[in-house]
Amino acid sequence: MSGSWGKKVQYTIFGESHGKGIGITIDGLPPGFAIDLAEVTRELERRAPGKSPLSTARNEKDAFTIWSGFLNGKTTGSPLCSIIENKDQRSADYESLAWKFRPGHADYTGSIKYNHFNDLRGGGHFSGRLTAPLVFAGAIVKQLLRQQNIHIGSHIQRIASISESQFDAVTIDQTILEQLKTKSFPVLDPAVGESMQQCILSAKTAGDSVGGIIEAAVIHLPAGLGDPFFDSLESTLAHLLFSIPAVKGVEFGAGFAFAQMRGSEANDAMYSKDNVVVTSTNHNGGILGGISNGMPLIFRVAIKPTPSISLEQSTVNAKGENVSITVEGRHDPCIVHRAIPVIEAAAAMAIWDVL
Repeated sequence: MSGSWGKKVQYTIFGESHGKGIGITIDGLPPGFAIDLAEVTRELERRAPGKSPLSTARNEKDAFTIWSGFLNGKTTGSPLCSIIENKDQRSADYESLAWKFRPGHADYTGSIKYNHFNDLRGGGHFSGRLTAPLVFAGAIVKQLLRQQNIHIGSHIQRIASISESQFDAVTIDQTILEQLKTKSFPVLDPAVGESMQQCILSAKTAGDSVGGIIEAAVIHLPAGLGDPFFDSLESTLAHLLFSIPAVKGVEFGAGFAFAQMRGSEANDAMYSKDNVVVTSTNHNGGILGGISNGMPLIFRVAIKPTPSISLEQSTVNAKGENVSITVEGRHDPCIVHRAIPVIEAAAAMAIWDVL
């Protein structure tokens, strides 16, 4: 099972949703870096469950313990390992599902690949619970990036059929990104955000779920990062973004809207401003030829509806028999708002590795 990623910095995640705990080992952090642990805690709280009717009732504090690589408030240069204990798992909720493959989950594919030895409780290692260690790592890397004046932020651009405006891809600034981080439901337009939340609660009442789109921006990224073809900046980012459970689509800049444009409209006109090359538009999302061009890096991620719903569904069991299933337990009617810090973490990890 692949639980490691990275070339210059290696990240290895481990654990299961209903095991004793989850964690991550980070190998390659610079020695002597003073980690702001309070900021790490705040980032984990942005993702943590059990805080509102919009999320699962599973109440995990996501308190972390650093086991190695950190002494007297600074990194030592050796691999940094952090553990987050699971405190509120209810494995009994999954006993009635014994080897009934939940639609939309990795139960079936995981059982085929691992010969039925995979942990099915709460999705095991496939669970979104494993995104907490990613947020831990991302919170540290964001601090490293900030030393180079690189900032990352995001907002909920769509929930189901309800959407708000996209970022201004040319003028997006740090103030907006910092303001979004203080919101429990990060949107640019509070009125649209309220409609989005009502949509989520409506799906919850119906025993169903909804998905959405997260738009992220990375500002002050220097030009020249990335390589053409296989190690393009888009490829590196997409690799990590698609590693996040429930992510089913990624687009950069105008993305699929390019299909409706002519070249004269899609091209970003260039000009010199204070001896710096900039563009008047940013349809390409800050990347050309797989390499950053100095404009804001803009991308959007599509999150599918939470597959665990309480409505009765058709499926197959481990014997190959057609059966019905009703998923019990505590589940999010929508995971988009909790995925915000996960998306930002993945972007930070990818960019730091490229840097």
